[in-house]
Amino acid sequence: MSWQPLLLTLQVTALASLFIVVIGLACAWLLARCQFTGKPLLEILVLIPLVIPPSVLGYYLLQLFGREGLFATTFHIDVLFTWQAAVIASVVVGLPLMIQPARAGLEDVDRKLEEAAKVDGAGSLQVMRFITLPLARRSILAGVVLASARAMGEFGVTLMIAGNIPGRTQTLSLAIYDAVQTRQYDEANIMVFVLTALALMYIWGLVQLGNPLRLTRQR
Repeated sequence: MSWQPLLLTLQVTALASLFIVVIGLACAWLLARCQFTGKPLLEILVLIPLVIPPSVLGYYLLQLFGREGLFATTFHIDVLFTWQAAVIASVVVGLPLMIQPARAGLEDVDRKLEEAAKVDGAGSLQVMRFITLPLARRSILAGVVLASARAMGEFGVTLMIAGNIPGRTQTLSLAIYDAVQTRQYDEANIMVFVLTALALMYIWGLVQLGNPLRLTRQR
């Protein structure tokens, strides 16, 4: 078995998780704490990756990042069929699983505690750092784990915009598909075992967080 797909998978997952945390936490904060004109649209965009087929989502990304797409023509960014495209695919599919739990956790924070801290002289950033985020940390961490796990196992969207190029864009999920297609079942079994073991590690992390799959606010 070649270890290149595993190493690429870990690389893509790590970088995608970083983007997911930054973008996802910002979106969760906006949805949980702010009222603005485009909020319903943002909520729709957040949920879209969960309900449309990967081929459709991949097609939209092709239109954005293709040679005639917005990013190529406006920003001169060409990432199609590169490992960076695999990162983009993983970020897009993982974001909803980060945003929803994080949003629920932020909404559950008792505003009275935040107001009390402000009365004692704490600034907004201090309240967020020492009160809000620590109280919501279990839901935020659950979102990170769920999104990272989804990013690690991404297949369909990655195939659409990054391709399945051995040594360049072939992640572990794509390598398993190739091995099955060519009837190399011994290699497929090893890769399936590795990916399953990684998935179990994520599940163990979720179990340690208690009840992380609660996505709705409870009073």
